[in-house]
Amino acid sequence: MIIDTHCHIYNSEMENAEGIIKEAAENDIHIILNGTDPLSNNEILELSRKYENVYAALGYFHTFVSEITDEDIILLDKQLENDKVVAVGEIGLDYYHTKDNKDEQKELFEKMLDLAQKHGLPVIVHSRKSMQDTFDILIEHDVVGSMHCYQGSVEMAQEFIKLGFYIGIGGPVTHNNNKKIRKMVKEIDINHILVETDSPYLTPEEKRGEINTSLNLKYIIRKIAEQLDITENEVMEITTENTKKLFKI
Repeated sequence: MIIDTHCHIYNSEMENAEGIIKEAAENDIHIILNGTDPLSNNEILELSRKYENVYAALGYFHTFVSEITDEDIILLDKQLENDKVVAVGEIGLDYYHTKDNKDEQKELFEKMLDLAQKHGLPVIVHSRKSMQDTFDILIEHDVVGSMHCYQGSVEMAQEFIKLGFYIGIGGPVTHNNNKKIRKMVKEIDINHILVETDSPYLTPEEKRGEINTSLNLKYIIRKIAEQLDITENEVMEITTENTKKLFKI
């Protein structure tokens, strides 16, 4: 079994979502679908009920910060009680496009972390151009989780690991121009690495120009194995155990 710890395979994000989920099941791939808003969270819950190989991570993403209401927070609080929910995510901070709403992003992020603490769930965190603020907020909360598509330094990765976080490695590790991530993979212990696709985004180098799916985990696993000079089976076994441990799957 392989587990894709972060993807968005549902109808509001991509076509033929259920066909892709079924194909993943045929290849013994389990997937953690990550929500970003009330619509995607509802879709994910339905898919997790329907398919044995689908788990749910529910949360509100920074792009919806101006739309999320108190009623939405109450709804999410109830949804997190579902048996197939394994994490609160995708949540976090992103200052890449704008810093004008930093305070609002931080407030929403902290609300998500409070819900994770309440339900005893790990979190799946997005952080772009906001690494220090992300760390400063996480250190004030009693949570563990995954740093999705991590883009920071090796030194900061080690600090997140000390907090109980795993480092999510996806398609960018295969990109020819992304030596930084490959270098980081060599310097952090594989016992703190998770594999993910962020499907339908961040397609590996081998499939550039195509829609990304969980079947492309093999390219990510292959590149990690190359960097660490171990077998692909070892990467699959270790990262799968990491995932089971974090998300209690």
